[in-house]
Amino acid sequence: MATLGDIGVSALINILSAFAFLLAFALLRIQPINDRVYFPKWYISGGRTSPRKSRNFVGKFVNLNFMTYLTFLNWMPQALKMSESQIISHAGLDSAVFLRIYTLGLKIFVPMTIVALVVLIPVNVSSGTLFFLRKELVVSDIDKLSISNVQPQSIRFFVHIGLEYLFTIYICYMLYKEYDIVASMRLQFLASQHRRAEQFTVVVRNVPLVSGHSLSETVDHFFQKNHPDTFLCHQAVYNANKFAKFVRKRDRLRNWLDYYQLKFERHPEKRPTKKTGFLGLWGKKVDAIEYYSQQIKYFEKKMSLERQKILKDSKSVLPVTFVSFKSRWGAAVCAQTQQSKNPTLWLTNWAPEPRDVYWQNLSIPFVSLTIRKLIISLSVFALVFFYMIPIAFVQSLANLEGLEKVAPFLRPVIELKFIKSFLQGFLPGLALKIFLYVLPTILMIMSKIEGHIAVSNLERRTSAKYYYFMLVNVFLGSIITGTAFEQLHSFLHQSPTQIPRTIGVSIPMKATFFITYIMVDGWAGIASEILRLKQLVIFHLKNMFIVKTERDREKAMNPGSVDFPETLPSLQLYFLLGIVYAVVTPILLPFMLVFFALAYLVYRHQIINVYNQQYESAGAFWPHVHSRIIASLLISQLLLLGLLSTKEAANSTPLLIVLPVLTLAFHKYCKNRFEPAFRKYPLEEAMAKDIMERTTEPELNLKAYLADAYLHPIFLSFHEEEEEKVEVRVDKYQVHTASPSNSEPSSPSPIHHVYDPPTSPPQYVYHHSSLPDYIYPPPPPLHYPYHYES
Repeated sequence: MATLGDIGVSALINILSAFAFLLAFALLRIQPINDRVYFPKWYISGGRTSPRKSRNFVGKFVNLNFMTYLTFLNWMPQALKMSESQIISHAGLDSAVFLRIYTLGLKIFVPMTIVALVVLIPVNVSSGTLFFLRKELVVSDIDKLSISNVQPQSIRFFVHIGLEYLFTIYICYMLYKEYDIVASMRLQFLASQHRRAEQFTVVVRNVPLVSGHSLSETVDHFFQKNHPDTFLCHQAVYNANKFAKFVRKRDRLRNWLDYYQLKFERHPEKRPTKKTGFLGLWGKKVDAIEYYSQQIKYFEKKMSLERQKILKDSKSVLPVTFVSFKSRWGAAVCAQTQQSKNPTLWLTNWAPEPRDVYWQNLSIPFVSLTIRKLIISLSVFALVFFYMIPIAFVQSLANLEGLEKVAPFLRPVIELKFIKSFLQGFLPGLALKIFLYVLPTILMIMSKIEGHIAVSNLERRTSAKYYYFMLVNVFLGSIITGTAFEQLHSFLHQSPTQIPRTIGVSIPMKATFFITYIMVDGWAGIASEILRLKQLVIFHLKNMFIVKTERDREKAMNPGSVDFPETLPSLQLYFLLGIVYAVVTPILLPFMLVFFALAYLVYRHQIINVYNQQYESAGAFWPHVHSRIIASLLISQLLLLGLLSTKEAANSTPLLIVLPVLTLAFHKYCKNRFEPAFRKYPLEEAMAKDIMERTTEPELNLKAYLADAYLHPIFLSFHEEEEEKVEVRVDKYQVHTASPSNSEPSSPSPIHHVYDPPTSPPQYVYHHSSLPDYIYPPPPPLHYPYHYES
C-alpha cells in the first residue's frame, strides 16, 4: 500500500511533469511557426493573421523578440480576462456551460475541504484503532487520517453522519442554484438567437410506404392534411454513399491541381509534369495541370451521372425526411406531439442543426434500431467485465505488500526503496490511464452502430457509456479488487464472518490509489492537454509532406473541440471521488481542488484560443451532469451506511437511512422543474419569436431561407458549384407541388420538395405585454492574444 513517502514521490513526479508541460507550452506558443497550432480558433474566425508574414527568414520560424520570453506566463491572466457573455459570443453556450462544471466543482469542494480537514482529521487521528490492527491488516499513515481509524461503536460516528447531512444539503443547494442558472441561460440563449433552420424543422422517421405513391408524395399528403396552416416544405434524404466516394476523389484531385498551378505561378518558365503510374513513380510523363484538369472533369461527369441515378431511383430515398414549417410555433407543435394513431409511424423530433446531423445513420432502417441497441447494450456489459482483468492487474501494482505476504520471492525486487515508491505512487495511476486511452473510441463506434442521427446525441450516449464504465471499473472495481489484493493475507487466515468487517475497514484505504490517479490524470494529464503535443507534431509533419495549398494548411490546423465523450465522464468521476471520500478520507480533497483549478484555467484557454465546436446544443448535456452528481451523492450515502454497519455503529447508522430518500426527492423535483427546458421548446417562446420576426421582417421569404438547409453536404457542394457555373435547372424529379396555380419555382436543390397550400395562412392575434429581451447584448470587442511586436 502506498505510504506518505510513495505519495510524495508521485506528487513530485506529477508536479515536475505538469510544470514541464506548461513551460514547454509557454515557450512553443510564442514561436511564429507554431501559431496555427495554438491559436486556430482566431484564424477560423478571421481575427488573426500569420505572424510569419513580413519577417526575415529566421523570424518566420523563431520569435526573436526576447522581451516576450520574460512574459511567457501571461497566457494565464489572459485566459481569465474574457467574460462569460464574451465566451458565449465567441465560442457558444456549450463551451460556457462546460466551464461552469469546473467552477461548480470549486464552489462545492473548497468549503467542504476546509470543514472536512478542520473537523474530521482530528476526530479520525485521535482514535488510533489501526494501531492495534496493524498486524492483521496492511495499513499506512494516510489510513490513520480516515474513518477506518475510528474504533467500532464509537460515538465519534455522529460527527461523520452530521457532516454527511451538511455536505448533502450544501451540494443540493449548489446543484439547484446552478441548474436554475443554466436552464435560464439556455432559454435566454435560444430566445436571443437569430433565425436558424432547426427552429423551423422537424425530423420525421419511419415514414410508411404507400402503394402507388412516392415517399415525397406521402409526406406532402400527410402534412398537408394534418398541419394545413403551418406546413411549408420537406427535404427528402437519399442514400448517397457511392456519390460521396466520388466527391472525396474529386477533392483530392483538386488539391493536386491547386498545388501544380501554384508551382507554375512561382516558376512560369517551366510547366510542371508528373508520371501517370503508381504514386507518380513510373509511367508516361504528362503535363500535370492538364492531367488533373481532365481527371477532375471525368469525375465531375461521373458525379453528375451518379447524382441523376440517385434522384431517379426510388430505392435510394430513405424513410426519413426533414419537414419545415412556416413558424417556430408550427414546428414546436409537430415535434412535441404524436402524429399518428400508430405510435411507431411518423415519429417526430426536433431536427438537429445542419452541422450536427450524422448523415451516415439516417440510412439505418428504423426496425433495426431496437435490435442494434440491445446488441450494443450486451456488448458494453461484456466490455465492462473484460476490463476487470487489466483493472485487477493495476491494483496488484498498487498493493505490493499484500502480494509479498503470499509471494515472498518477489520481495528482493519490490523492496528497493525508489522502485517501490515508483510502483506504488505513480505506476498504478499511469497504467490505468493507458488502459483507458482507447476506450472512448471503442464506445463511440458502439454509439454509431446504435443509430443516433446527431453528433451531439452520439457524444452524449458515448459519455453515458463511459461514465458507467468508470463507475463500475475505475471506482467500484478498484475498491473491490484493491481490497482483495490489499487484505489477501487477512482474507486467507480469518473466518468468513470477519470478511465484511475487513472490507469495511479497508475501503477507505483505497484513497491512496485514487490520489495517485488524480495526480496522473488530473495534474499531468491536464497540463499535457494545453501543450497539444500530438497536434503539434502532426501539423508540422503535414506541412512537410502533405500541405500543398492554403486550403491544405487550414485543414492541417485541426483545432478539434472539447472532447465531451471523455471529458464529461472523467469530470463526473472526480465529483464522485470527492463526494464519497469527503467524509471517509478527507485528505483526498486538496488534490481534487488542484485538479479543478488547473483544469478550469487550461480549458478556458483552449476554448478561447483553440477549440472550434462542431455543433451547438445550448447546454443540452447539463441534465446528465446534474443526474450523475446526484448519483454520486447516493453512492456516498450508501457506502457510508454500509461502512458504519461494519463498524457496529447500531445507534448512529439508522440516521443515514432517510438521507437517500431526501436526495431522490430533491432530484425528482429538479427533474420536473428544470429538465423540460432542455427537452421541449415552450409554445409561448416560439410564438413570441414568430411575432417579433413578422414585425421586424414582414417580407421574409422563409422558403428560400430553408431551401437547402438540410441538403446532404455532398449534394450541397455540388449545388453550389452549379450556381457558380450558372447551371441551374429544375426537373420533374426535383419538385413536388400541391397546387400548380400557387406553386413557386423551387430551389435548385436536387432533393428539396416544396408545398404551397392554396389558402393563405390564418391570422393569429396574441396579447403580449412584452416580448422577450435578448439576454446577450453585443459584447465588447474581443481582444485576441497577439504575442509579437513588430
